[in-house]
Amino acid sequence: MKLGTQGRGRVIVPQGIHLPTMRAIAALLAAWLLLAIGSLVFGEQTIAFPRAWRSLLGRGASDEIFIVQSLRAPRLLMAFLVGSSLALSGAILQAVIKNPLAAPDVIGISGGASVGAVAFITYLSSHVSIHWMPVASMIGAVAAAGLVYWLAWKDGAQPLRLVLVGIGIGSLLSALTSFMLVFSPSYSASSSYIWLTGTIYGSTWVEVTVLLPWVLLFGVLLYGFKGAMNVQLLGDELAIGLGSRVQRNRMVLILISVGLAGAAVSMGGVIGFVGLIAPHIARKLVGPVAHRLLPVAALTGGVVVAFADLVARTIFLPLDIPVGVFTSGIGAPFFIYLLYRTRKQ
Repeated sequence: MKLGTQGRGRVIVPQGIHLPTMRAIAALLAAWLLLAIGSLVFGEQTIAFPRAWRSLLGRGASDEIFIVQSLRAPRLLMAFLVGSSLALSGAILQAVIKNPLAAPDVIGISGGASVGAVAFITYLSSHVSIHWMPVASMIGAVAAAGLVYWLAWKDGAQPLRLVLVGIGIGSLLSALTSFMLVFSPSYSASSSYIWLTGTIYGSTWVEVTVLLPWVLLFGVLLYGFKGAMNVQLLGDELAIGLGSRVQRNRMVLILISVGLAGAAVSMGGVIGFVGLIAPHIARKLVGPVAHRLLPVAALTGGVVVAFADLVARTIFLPLDIPVGVFTSGIGAPFFIYLLYRTRKQ
C-alpha cells in the first residue's frame, strides 16, 4: 500500500484515504451512538443505561423490555432510515439539478408522495398489506416530479423557477390531500393527520422491515451511479465529451432520488427540510465528490432526524411532539438564507 504524508507532523496516511471524510464519519457515528443511548434511556419513563442495555438484549424486567425493544428501538432505527433516505434524495437532486435549493419537500416530490400515501391509508389500508404503502407513495412522488419538471422546463429548469413551481405544485397537492381527508372515514382521517405532521411516533419493527429493503435497494443503485453523479457536476458539454450518457444518467438518478423520498415519506410522513440541510452540511465537511458526500449526507440526515425525534418526545413530556415540527423550525430559516444568497442567480 502506498503511503503519503500530510501536514508538518508527517502523519502517514494510506494514499486514497480522505482524512476529512474519515473524521466526519467518525464524528457522526459517535453522535449517532450518543443519540442511540439517549433514545433508549430517556422518555416518559427513564431507564438507566445498564438496564436499558439488558432490556435490549431481552434480559431486563418485562415492562422495560417492552419499552426498549418494542417502542424505542424501532423508533430509533426508523428515524435513522427516514433521515438518511431524505438526505440522500436531497443530495442527488442538488447535484443533478445544480440547484442549492433543491430538496424533495421544496420542489413538490414529498407532496406527491403524501398524496399517494394518504390515498393508500384512506382507501386501501384495510384491504392491502402495508408493504405496498411505499409503492403508492413512490407513484405519487414520480407523478409530482414529472409535473414539476414539465411546468418548470424552459431552456433548462432554472433554480428559482424550479423552486417556485415546486412550491405551487406542493400547495396544490396539499389541497388535494386535505380534500381526501375531508371525505375519508374518521379513523383514516385521524391516522393521516398524525402522519402528515411528520412523525415516527408508534413505529414498529414491521414498518422498519417495510422501509429497510427499499432503502437498501436504492442505496445499492445509487452506489452504482456515483461515478455518473460526479460527471454531472462537470456540466453537460464536458460530460458528453467524456462519453457519459448524461440524460439517461440524470433520469436514473432523479428516479433514485424520488424513490428514496417516496419510501421515506410513506413511513415517516412529511418531515421537512432534512433533504435540504443534510447535503449542505455534508458538502461543507467533505466537498461535492459523490463517494465522500453520500455516506456523510446519509449519516447527517439520520443524526438530524434522530436528534429532532429525541428532543420532540422528551422536551414537553408527557406530550410527544411530531418530529417534523422541529426540523421545519430549523430548516425554514436556512431555506430563507439560501433564497437570499441565490437571489441574483
